Amino acid sequence: MGGGRTGRGRGDRQAEPLLDKLSGSSYDLSEEHPVKRTGTVWTAMAHVITAVIGSGVLSLAWSVAQLGWVGGPAAMVLFAGVTVVQSSLLADCYISRDPERGAAVRNRSYVDAVKLYLGEKSQVLSGVFLGFSLFGNSVVYTLTSAASMRAIERANCYHREGHGAPCCAAAGGGGSSDAYYMLMFGLAQAALSQIPDFHSMAWLSVFAAAMSFSYSFIGFGLGAAKVIDNGVIKGAIGGVSLVSPTQKVWRVAQALGDIAFAYPFSLVLLEIEDTLGSPPAESETMKAASRASIAVTTFFYLGCGCFGYAAFGDGTPGNLLAGFGEPYWLVGLANLCVVLHLLGGYQVYAQPMFALVERRFGAGVAEIPLLGRVTVARLCFRTANVAAATAVAVWFPYFNQVVGLIGAFTFWPLAIHFPVQMYLAQGKVAPWTRRWIAIQAFSAACLIACGFASVGSAMGVFSPERS
Repeated sequence: MGGGRTGRGRGDRQAEPLLDKLSGSSYDLSEEHPVKRTGTVWTAMAHVITAVIGSGVLSLAWSVAQLGWVGGPAAMVLFAGVTVVQSSLLADCYISRDPERGAAVRNRSYVDAVKLYLGEKSQVLSGVFLGFSLFGNSVVYTLTSAASMRAIERANCYHREGHGAPCCAAAGGGGSSDAYYMLMFGLAQAALSQIPDFHSMAWLSVFAAAMSFSYSFIGFGLGAAKVIDNGVIKGAIGGVSLVSPTQKVWRVAQALGDIAFAYPFSLVLLEIEDTLGSPPAESETMKAASRASIAVTTFFYLGCGCFGYAAFGDGTPGNLLAGFGEPYWLVGLANLCVVLHLLGGYQVYAQPMFALVERRFGAGVAEIPLLGRVTVARLCFRTANVAAATAVAVWFPYFNQVVGLIGAFTFWPLAIHFPVQMYLAQGKVAPWTRRWIAIQAFSAACLIACGFASVGSAMGVFSPERS
């Protein structure tokens, strides 16, 4: 697979008519900017960890509190296994071959793969879901960064003037407004968005992954220290006891949703795989990186979730760091690491959206170079996209709840259904064979679990704030 290193082997050029017919933009055949694929299992792991381990890891202690000591850890391990299977199925869809010429067809993005294997109607449907999810992630990351910067300011206020001081009471009470923090984050993203493509941002993903480890370790450590200080492990086998059985059911569903939606990275898996060099085959490297990344992620999820629940019991907060007032500098450092991680995490989800739009609509736009590979068209479009996400975050500060609600209902189609159907088409799996039945049963089981979790997430949006 020699063309894997340069992305423009002789077989690739021979297959151009076929590619134009089948997959449109699945290849970058531009003579001006050849794609050089030099990614390794380590860079792929950095991308995956940056995409998966977000600040949501700090909310998993609340999820464990709802499920209890048996259900919480079991749910994390279960959904880790689901993600390993799902990512393996999708990884096999990156390369397809022309049976006549033997040339490799690279599906460089999720929608390209859907179009090639499932047709244009499915591509349009997946594209709508995907576009909303990617743009929604940009808005949510902007909101989360502002909340973390606000938490840093509040921690400093606690230490300096005590918990009853005016600057600690509410947003804008003697400090900067959330809008100010969002604009700062947006300016940083406007600059980072000029990174040409996914192939050029391995350094940013490595940095962001290091920040993920940092705040996860801090949350892990603070929880363990509080358990030791308490001298007792709090919590119960069945989790938080609630007066109403119906309320307990919805809390369990919401907790399952939080855990399930904290794992998958299918939206960007093929873009990550497209950065990998070969040999070995890109799919094998991607599978190895996915397995290792999910193992690391599960370790941190279990650590933060279980130690947080052991430390606070029924009073476990929605954000683990919110339960600690001291040491203020360590809590502030953890929130700073969250902000720095979000700088890279934002780009992991924004770059596929940039590439999708620029490949679809950029062919007829004259490129006027400014600096290196930065052009007027790229500068204008990407800056406008960041500005739009920032504006939505400023004007609709509760937009993240809407994104979470819609994301819950688009999770199964994007993370399970389309990858499963593409794998069946790519492998030419005959209907009603054992393999076909097993894969369809996996999809159906995930649909039931995701349906239950999605209803719980919907109830969480309209219910009072988490305790």
